[in-house]
Amino acid sequence: MSVWIAIAATAVGCYLVKYLGLAAPAGVLERPLVKRLAALLPVALLAALTAQQTLSDGRYPVLDARAAGVAAAALALVLRAPFLLVVAVAVVVTAGVRALGG
Repeated sequence: MSVWIAIAATAVGCYLVKYLGLAAPAGVLERPLVKRLAALLPVALLAALTAQQTLSDGRYPVLDARAAGVAAAALALVLRAPFLLVVAVAVVVTAGVRALGG
Protein backbone atom coordinates (compact mmCIF):
# COMPACT_ATOMS: atom_id res chain seq x y z
CA MET A 1 0.00 0.00 0.00
CA SER A 2 2.87 2.41 0.68
CA VAL A 3 3.90 2.19 -2.99
CA TRP A 4 0.52 3.60 -4.03
CA ILE A 5 0.86 6.39 -1.48
CA ALA A 6 4.25 7.26 -2.96
CA ILE A 7 2.81 7.21 -6.49
CA ALA A 8 -0.09 9.44 -5.47
CA ALA A 9 2.20 11.85 -3.62
CA THR A 10 4.51 12.03 -6.64
CA ALA A 11 1.59 12.68 -8.99
CA VAL A 12 0.25 15.47 -6.76
CA GLY A 13 3.74 16.95 -6.40
CA CYS A 14 4.28 16.95 -10.18
CA TYR A 15 0.93 18.59 -10.73
CA LEU A 16 1.68 21.29 -8.14
CA VAL A 17 5.10 22.02 -9.63
CA LYS A 18 3.56 22.33 -13.10
CA TYR A 19 0.81 24.59 -11.73
CA LEU A 20 3.34 26.82 -9.96
CA GLY A 21 5.25 27.17 -13.22
CA LEU A 22 2.11 28.20 -15.07
CA ALA A 23 1.00 30.55 -12.28
CA ALA A 24 4.35 32.36 -12.03
CA PRO A 25 4.22 36.02 -13.04
CA ALA A 26 5.78 36.83 -16.40
CA GLY A 27 8.22 39.23 -14.74
CA VAL A 28 9.78 36.40 -12.75
CA LEU A 29 10.23 34.26 -15.85
CA GLU A 30 11.95 37.08 -17.75
CA ARG A 31 14.79 37.47 -15.25
CA PRO A 32 18.21 36.52 -16.68
CA LEU A 33 19.01 34.14 -13.82
CA VAL A 34 15.73 32.26 -14.24
CA LYS A 35 16.27 32.00 -18.01
CA ARG A 36 19.80 30.69 -17.51
CA LEU A 37 18.70 28.13 -14.93
CA ALA A 38 15.84 27.00 -17.16
CA ALA A 39 18.29 26.47 -20.01
CA LEU A 40 20.79 24.52 -17.89
CA LEU A 41 18.39 22.37 -15.86
CA PRO A 42 17.57 19.82 -18.60
CA VAL A 43 21.28 19.29 -19.28
CA ALA A 44 21.97 18.72 -15.59
CA LEU A 45 19.07 16.28 -15.26
CA LEU A 46 20.15 14.33 -18.33
CA ALA A 47 23.73 14.15 -17.03
CA ALA A 48 22.52 12.90 -13.65
CA LEU A 49 20.30 10.25 -15.24
CA THR A 50 23.13 9.12 -17.51
CA ALA A 51 25.54 8.86 -14.59
CA GLN A 52 23.04 6.93 -12.47
CA GLN A 53 22.26 4.47 -15.27
CA THR A 54 25.92 4.05 -16.22
CA LEU A 55 27.60 3.80 -12.84
CA SER A 56 24.99 1.91 -10.82
CA ASP A 57 23.24 -1.44 -10.91
CA GLY A 58 20.28 -0.06 -8.98
CA ARG A 59 21.74 -0.40 -5.52
CA TYR A 60 25.51 -0.30 -5.68
CA PRO A 61 28.08 1.60 -7.75
CA VAL A 62 29.66 -0.48 -10.53
CA LEU A 63 32.26 0.00 -13.22
CA ASP A 64 31.51 -2.20 -16.21
CA ALA A 65 31.25 -2.05 -19.99
CA ARG A 66 28.76 0.81 -19.82
CA ALA A 67 31.30 3.04 -18.11
CA ALA A 68 33.89 2.19 -20.77
CA GLY A 69 31.39 3.12 -23.49
CA VAL A 70 30.54 6.44 -21.88
CA ALA A 71 34.24 7.21 -21.39
CA ALA A 72 34.91 6.45 -25.06
CA ALA A 73 31.98 8.66 -26.08
CA ALA A 74 33.30 11.48 -23.88
CA LEU A 75 36.70 11.17 -25.54
CA ALA A 76 35.07 11.27 -28.98
CA LEU A 77 33.18 14.41 -27.93
CA VAL A 78 36.40 16.05 -26.73
CA LEU A 79 37.91 15.25 -30.13
CA ARG A 80 34.85 16.95 -31.72
CA ALA A 81 33.56 13.86 -33.52
CA PRO A 82 30.11 14.05 -35.15
CA PHE A 83 27.22 12.85 -32.98
CA LEU A 84 26.58 9.63 -34.91
CA LEU A 85 30.25 8.73 -34.65
CA VAL A 86 30.15 9.40 -30.90
CA VAL A 87 27.23 6.99 -30.54
CA ALA A 88 28.94 4.40 -32.75
CA VAL A 89 32.15 4.62 -30.71
CA ALA A 90 30.20 4.12 -27.49
CA VAL A 91 28.37 1.10 -28.92
CA VAL A 92 31.51 -0.53 -30.30
CA VAL A 93 33.54 0.00 -27.13
CA THR A 94 30.72 -1.25 -24.88
CA ALA A 95 30.20 -4.34 -27.06
CA GLY A 96 33.94 -4.95 -27.21
CA VAL A 97 34.38 -4.80 -23.45
CA ARG A 98 31.38 -7.12 -22.95
CA ALA A 99 32.77 -9.54 -25.54
CA LEU A 100 36.07 -9.63 -23.65
CA GLY A 101 34.20 -10.56 -20.49
CA GLY A 102 34.16 -7.18 -18.76
